[in-house]
Amino acid sequence: QVQLVESGGGLVQPGGSLRLSCAASGFTFRTYWMYWIRQAPGKGLEWVSVIRSDGDRPYYARSVKGRFTISRDNTKNTLYLQMNSLKQEDTALYYCARSVAWGYAIDYWGKGTLVTVTS
Repeated sequence: QVQLVESGGGLVQPGGSLRLSCAASGFTFRTYWMYWIRQAPGKGLEWVSVIRSDGDRPYYARSVKGRFTISRDNTKNTLYLQMNSLKQEDTALYYCARSVAWGYAIDYWGKGTLVTVTS
């Protein structure tokens, strides 16, 4: 069965950094496009970043571009999000998710890991 388990969230001060991880199992991880999606308190879902199945061509939301870096290790079935220069508005529950390719529906999500940015 498909499982996506996020980790690495926590409390951090503005300007700080965190690295999120998503451990995938139950499917052929290396063939899927992977996403980081977040939901801030009281707000809707926002896609943060996406990475192609082979790790090429990462894309980022304008709000995080230049600060966040998505990556993956297909030998470890793990997705990462390096978050630098964190801002209060980055506070959210961060989910990893998968799809067959760009533009295709997301069919599985993790349960999320909470990132709280506050002074």
